[in-house]
Amino acid sequence: MTEDDSQPPRDNDGVDPAVARELEGVPEHLLEVEEAALDSIDETLAKVEEELGTAKQEVLYAKAETQNVRRRLEKDISDARAYAVTGFARDILSVYDNLSRALEAVPEELREDEKLKGLVEGIEATAREIDKAFGQHGISRIAAMGLPLDPNQHQAMIEVPSEDAEPGTIIQEMQAGYMIKERLLRPAMVAVAKKPE
Repeated sequence: MTEDDSQPPRDNDGVDPAVARELEGVPEHLLEVEEAALDSIDETLAKVEEELGTAKQEVLYAKAETQNVRRRLEKDISDARAYAVTGFARDILSVYDNLSRALEAVPEELREDEKLKGLVEGIEATAREIDKAFGQHGISRIAAMGLPLDPNQHQAMIEVPSEDAEPGTIIQEMQAGYMIKERLLRPAMVAVAKKPE
């Protein structure tokens, strides 16, 4: 038996004779409507498939946007936790500067005086505690002396003629600068060397 033998016989119009017998007596206008309805169904199906593809694409974009928003929020929360103490740390830096000035103002001979020795040791202990607290919160002092000026960390206040140092090198630190983790808390205020005239 060949493949052609397995197919039902067809007439010259390519219609199965059994189907043709079933359709005998059906008015022509009903047969045409049926074909028109099939064309309409095909068009509707194509339209629905196109809309489905568009909807799938929009869902993918929405998922991607949601992921991006979640990542941004997680980063913002992480930054908020890491840098929450920034304002307080700036305020404490002023207190720390005043403690340092107080220690520097006490002459060496008075540091050994029994009447002032306790006071000096108390100020030194307070300064050490502040240093320890700074370390626990990721606050670190910016290196300055002898380094080239870095505008991201140093603020040049004056230029001083110097034959000993390269131009642009920091030769004096007027006020210490600090970082809080990876961010600048306060720039170091410095004097920078320049060529003598």
